[in-house]
Amino acid sequence: MIYLDSNATTKPSEAVTQAVHAATATLFANPSSVHRAGQEARRAVELARKDLAALIGVPPKELILTSGGTESIDLAIRGVLGARATSRGTGFQPVRPPNSTSPTQLPNIITAPIEHAAVRDLVAHLARQDQIEPRPLPLDARGMADPQALPSLIDEQTVLVSVQWANNETGVIQPIEQIAECCRAHKVPLHCDAVQWVGKMPCTEPPSEPRAQASGVSGRSTGENPLPCDLLTLSPHKFHGPKGVGALWVRRGVGLMPQSIGSQELDRRGGTENVPGIVGAGVAAREAVAWLADAEPRATLAARRDRFEQAILSRIPGTVVNGADWTRLWNTTNIAFPTLEAEAMLMLLSERGLAASAGAACSSGSLDPSPVLLAMGIPEPLAHGSIRLSLDRATTEAEIDEAIEIVVA
Repeated sequence: MIYLDSNATTKPSEAVTQAVHAATATLFANPSSVHRAGQEARRAVELARKDLAALIGVPPKELILTSGGTESIDLAIRGVLGARATSRGTGFQPVRPPNSTSPTQLPNIITAPIEHAAVRDLVAHLARQDQIEPRPLPLDARGMADPQALPSLIDEQTVLVSVQWANNETGVIQPIEQIAECCRAHKVPLHCDAVQWVGKMPCTEPPSEPRAQASGVSGRSTGENPLPCDLLTLSPHKFHGPKGVGALWVRRGVGLMPQSIGSQELDRRGGTENVPGIVGAGVAAREAVAWLADAEPRATLAARRDRFEQAILSRIPGTVVNGADWTRLWNTTNIAFPTLEAEAMLMLLSERGLAASAGAACSSGSLDPSPVLLAMGIPEPLAHGSIRLSLDRATTEAEIDEAIEIVVA
């Protein structure tokens, strides 16, 4: 089986697999226990936390370990919302602006319609419960989140802006630096879903111009930490780590209310830690740091992706690469096959030995076209026939050659 579905998950490396197996056998004690076995497990957790923090260039104590990217996103959004309500002592009750005759206002969260469902659906859920007012960040003519539209959406009731670093379906890189600059100017925290970015691209070397020194939401100089946002979500299974582990980085000074009560994770997230998974995640982080140190492998893999696209476009009339004109991650392609259905194609490809996906893996049971592609302005017939193929660090030239022939056939 040729696996071109790395945006959904990547195969753990041999070192990660060995580390998980060893930790399962030897680090079975509860890391919150005070006895020696428990403290050995605790030490392993903290070393892995340090490795994950080093991957994104943050202090380890600012990193909360979670069960995955979805929980990390949930904790970021609900946590900031809850902290804001607590600080005002109003719960989630609507508030009326001073000296205003306008209707009562709920706290609002701003996010783009092309976000992963973990963000998109949670914001919609909170809106249905009358906890927030959702404010969609418009897309520009290219189908990317428009930073120029952001200032007009922010007001005193804005709790959070949440924008992904790179799109999980198309690989299109969002203008996160410009969005961050606007959020800093308005003193609104920015959450970044960086699940598709971390481990694939350096977090400490943004692709855009270096930003000027400015105060972040927490009052820290952004020069102390190169990340553009105030909260960042990552998931190791996107960079050859195990599933069932994620992390949320929270910049010092950003208020966050725990969503699962407990003493673990410095009282920010309750529940006994998944020690084997966390250990494996730490190994994956160390391997990612080493791999990211050299830009040449990324360029090589991007060339393989481009060669794959060019072969499909030249040999299958009418095919279109969604997002091809924009800056994308090196590993992702999203190709539309007019008049075909994505689900039928995926089953046929799988039977011939090629694993791919349509949209996000989390919505793989849906027969509807991707809401991300529709929001980007992709016509519905193309969106219905669009599939995502994504390389990982181990994808070879031979696999690309074979994948081309399978798709064309």
